[in-house]
Amino acid sequence: MSDEVAKAQAADPAAEDTIFGKILRKEIPCTFIHEDDKCVAFNDISPQAPVHFLVIPRKPIAQLSKASEEDGALLGHLMLVGKKLAAEQGLGDGFRVVINDGANGAQSVYHLHLHFLGGRQMKWPPG
Repeated sequence: MSDEVAKAQAADPAAEDTIFGKILRKEIPCTFIHEDDKCVAFNDISPQAPVHFLVIPRKPIAQLSKASEEDGALLGHLMLVGKKLAAEQGLGDGFRVVINDGANGAQSVYHLHLHFLGGRQMKWPPG
């Protein structure tokens, strides 16, 4: 079992607070590569590709599967911010977007976050 899978299996989906909540409240230092009233983005501390950043909403949505219809515009905003940042970081040849959902999806932090990875050829199948 990989470290990420082990973390996901041990994660508590009912946790009220997460590392991303602490980052948003600036309790944990983080250099944002994007910040607006709806989301922030920053480089992953354990990159899995030459370019690997996260886009997270300010609104604490635990999982994509828990998002509501009302979250549609926010979800679209997260994707568009990621697309813009990918272009700024030279990923014109392509990139991958990953959203882990739940234990079997290897989600280890229960605050929705989008991984944008690029800068190398991605492999298929991914999982």
